[in-house]
Amino acid sequence: MEAVAKLKNVPSSPRKMRLVANLIRGKSVTRALGLLKFEANAGAPKLEKLLLSALSNWQAANEDARIEDANLYIKEIRVDEGKMLKRLRPAPQGRGHRIRKRSNHVTLVIDSKVDSVETSTSNEAK
Repeated sequence: MEAVAKLKNVPSSPRKMRLVANLIRGKSVTRALGLLKFEANAGAPKLEKLLLSALSNWQAANEDARIEDANLYIKEIRVDEGKMLKRLRPAPQGRGHRIRKRSNHVTLVIDSKVDSVETSTSNEAK
């Protein structure tokens, strides 16, 4: 059973957030939390909070299961562009240079490795 958490309109560029997202893609949830806790990049605390939210969503959907026994991993993490705020910075001789303040959206999906193995074997049996 997978769980999804989304973070929208994060005021940082998608390029910077993808650097942190690539660190944790495919890793187990406990390892990813450890990596994010000590990562110096500014996007790490936001992704850590998002991962904890996905964990909470998974726990709400699977009340009878324990997180320690579930063997959860990050199935998918996607960083997309959000709205871009366009501003003008005054430049010499009456001109203006455009400043693009970027934002991003992050989608995080966690899943249990046991479930994915069981579903693939049941599909092969059919």
